[in-house]
Amino acid sequence: MVGAAFPASGQKMQSTSSSEIAVLNSSQLVTLAGPARPRVRAEMRELSIVREGAMLIRGGNIQSVGPRPEIERLLSPRTQIIDAKKRVVLPGFVDAHTHPVFAGNRVDEFEQRAAGKTYQEIAAAGGGIRSTVNRTRQATEEELYEAARRYQQWFLRCGTTTIEAKSGYGLSLEAELKLLRVIRRLNAAGPLRYVPTFLGAHDVPAEYRGKTQEYVNLVIQEMLPEVVKHSLTEYCDVFCEPGIFNVDAATKILRAARSAGLGIRVHADQLTRSGAAEMAAALGAVTADHLEQTDDAGIEALSRANVQPVLLPASVYCLGLDRFGPARKMIDAGLSLVLATDFNPGSSPTPSMPFVLSLASTHMRLTPAEALVAATVNAAYSLGRGAELGTLEAGKQADFVIHDCSDYREIAYFTGIEPADSVFIGGDLAFSRAQGRGPGKGTGQEDP
Repeated sequence: MVGAAFPASGQKMQSTSSSEIAVLNSSQLVTLAGPARPRVRAEMRELSIVREGAMLIRGGNIQSVGPRPEIERLLSPRTQIIDAKKRVVLPGFVDAHTHPVFAGNRVDEFEQRAAGKTYQEIAAAGGGIRSTVNRTRQATEEELYEAARRYQQWFLRCGTTTIEAKSGYGLSLEAELKLLRVIRRLNAAGPLRYVPTFLGAHDVPAEYRGKTQEYVNLVIQEMLPEVVKHSLTEYCDVFCEPGIFNVDAATKILRAARSAGLGIRVHADQLTRSGAAEMAAALGAVTADHLEQTDDAGIEALSRANVQPVLLPASVYCLGLDRFGPARKMIDAGLSLVLATDFNPGSSPTPSMPFVLSLASTHMRLTPAEALVAATVNAAYSLGRGAELGTLEAGKQADFVIHDCSDYREIAYFTGIEPADSVFIGGDLAFSRAQGRGPGKGTGQEDP
């Protein structure tokens, strides 16, 4: 069958209800098909791999998945063919914790940490989140949009198709609205999917130092109503740490957010064991994130409340620390674990989910299969997208990646590379290694 040529990377393919695409000639089609819920315990090692599998897509949605001969019988002369060239086909990564909109960077602080200063020491001297807040407040909406578009390409190159996108580098009503408008604009422009989270309680800004309660009131009484009024977010998050927003302050903000109709997420127990995990459980949070300091009591509370833990090993690595989140204990407790990058300019300047998968296997003792489940289907459910994303099954959106390897385990095994050869979102080509060589030339988009 002769397949029509595809457009170059960055150009939209005709993803209409009548368009039909077939992905053929894979080594492994890793579908992750299974129960329609987050995966737990032994389920996290079950990937439902179809060897030499194929996939039929119509109008941006998956129609059928199975062995190649079975799918080829469904094709028509109008079907466009994607030749996977004996490579691995996976669902796109779902990165469930990022901070992708900010101005400038903190490379000077990176140098200071290399010279021996701690993250806390740098923050106390006026660095950390506050330094990014200062730059971000000064930047225009257009400047922030263009910077975030650059980072968008980084995510795509790493095989990520959906990210949770937090605000939090504005810390004023005007600046937080600006950040959330940028996220909405990015989501509308595509191709990367963004799930917005309001993080006005990321830190106490300099003008409110010593007046934390006044800032909490600002978040509750002014920021939240405006954010909800303009439909700029789905979730609200709080960085819960003593000396920033303690459990009492975080509880007030999160209860207000829940009353306003938002889902709630929590930065919990990252730097200290503060009781934030128990708070997240008591409030019915969707996720509790970081959790490096969480103990058995915190894990038990999260398990009872069915709160998904989001672990962020890249932030531990980038800060030069050695206490990673207790992933194995969480899986053994029946928690539906999620992995994410925590992409941000300070503590985790990486968009790479393959790197996170490698860290999860080498430092947290997750199998490659468990790490993959935590970065796809479990992550999709943590964002309320499990019915549409995270697996390659009939009825799901066609967000998939062809990786330049023959076995999915190579993605965590070969560290420091970008294995994604081509990335498709809703059936459209969003990124290709062959960009610049012209459509259909070495892209894997021709008759197999």
